Amino acid sequence: MIMNDLYDIALKNMNNSFEILEGHLDAPVKVKFNNGYVYRYKSQDIYAAILLKLARTITGLHAIHILNEAGLLQEQAAIQRILDELSEDVLFLCNSIIFNDRTEKHDEFLSAFFQDEFDEGRSALESKQKRPMVLRKHIHSYINKDIGQGDAARGKEASRTLSKGYSGYIHAAAPHVMELYYGSPPRFHLAGSAHSSPLYQDHVDDMLNYFYRGILSFAFAAKAFGDESLFKAFLDYSKAFARESGRENHLIP
Repeated sequence: MIMNDLYDIALKNMNNSFEILEGHLDAPVKVKFNNGYVYRYKSQDIYAAILLKLARTITGLHAIHILNEAGLLQEQAAIQRILDELSEDVLFLCNSIIFNDRTEKHDEFLSAFFQDEFDEGRSALESKQKRPMVLRKHIHSYINKDIGQGDAARGKEASRTLSKGYSGYIHAAAPHVMELYYGSPPRFHLAGSAHSSPLYQDHVDDMLNYFYRGILSFAFAAKAFGDESLFKAFLDYSKAFARESGRENHLIP
C-alpha cells in the first residue's frame, strides 16, 4: 500500500473514532467571556481532557504529513515533539482510569489543563493567570512505572531522551538548525528541502512512528471510555497498520 493512502486511512479511522468518543460526552456549551462567548465542556473532567488531547493528535498528524511533503523538516520535527507530549498525556490520563490509579498529579494536571489563559474581565496584559503545569518528568515517571510489563527505568530514560532530542527543534538549537545547511556548494535551504536533504528519509521513516502512536492513543482512549468494541477494533487496526506499513518490526510505540 502507498504510504499516503495508509496515512489517509489512519486519519479517517481516527476521525471516525473521535466522533464515537465525542458522543460519550455532553456537547460543549456557550460560556460568556469578556465581550463575547467561548465554547467549554461543562463537565471539565478527565474524559473531556482525553478527547481534547486526541483532537490535537489528529491535527498534529495532518500537520506533519503536510510539512514532510513540503520538505519543512525542522517544522515537522517540532510538531512531532508536541505529538510526543500528546501521546504521553493521553496515556497518563487513560492509565489512571484503566488501572484505577488516579493520583494527586492527575488532579493537578486537570486543574491546569482547563484553566483559561486570561482572567474574565481583564485584558491579556492585566491577567494574573499562572498555569501550574505538572512537570514532564512526573508524567514520564507515571507512564513508565513498573506494572509488570517491562523495565520501568529503561522506559523512563527512553522518554527523557526522546523529549530532549526533539526539544532542539522547538527551541531552534544550533545543531538542529545546522541540518538546514548542506549541498554542493553547501548553503542554507530555507524554503523546504524535500528530497534534497540528506536527512529526508529519516524524517519520512520517523513520521510513520507518530501515526502508529496516534492509533495506539485512540486504543487507550477507547479502553478508558469503556468502549470495548472500539478498543478491540483499534487494537486490531494497530496491528494491521504496522503490517501494511512494511516496517512491522521497526515501529516504536
